[in-house]
Amino acid sequence: MSFEIPENVKVWSQFFHPLLMWVVLAIALYALYTGIQVIRTRSADGDAKKALVQGKFNTKHYQIGSLLLALMTLGTLGGMAVTYINNGKLFVGPHLLAGLGMVGMMSVSASLSPYMQKGANWARLTHILLNVTLLGLFGWQAATGIQIVQRILEKMQTA
Repeated sequence: MSFEIPENVKVWSQFFHPLLMWVVLAIALYALYTGIQVIRTRSADGDAKKALVQGKFNTKHYQIGSLLLALMTLGTLGGMAVTYINNGKLFVGPHLLAGLGMVGMMSVSASLSPYMQKGANWARLTHILLNVTLLGLFGWQAATGIQIVQRILEKMQTA
């Protein structure tokens, strides 16, 4: 017995990945903000440090990073699944390859947490470098994703 996905579900499912990834990009920008606050907290003195510590940016950054890792991984896998369901194949190109690379970078970045908690500066610097690169790639992915959505919409109009 084979399972057939209704056509309208197949069509509209194509928009879940781009919408989710725009949300993930916004969350990533918030993670950047909390990360900057963690750095500020570490280098602050006196009352400024007390005020920053009360913001609990360490905890917020760690939690938002965990959420980002989960959403980016699931969003990437979901985008690949929907593409395969709708086309019978994956389109191996820059958007897919960069997306997979970003999931890898995010995973490595998250794996540095135990080292950063022990004060390893090499881990902090690597974490920052990976995440700044990740945000740059994310911006590029957003632009190429819009182009893909435009092609899907054009295809829907001609069908």
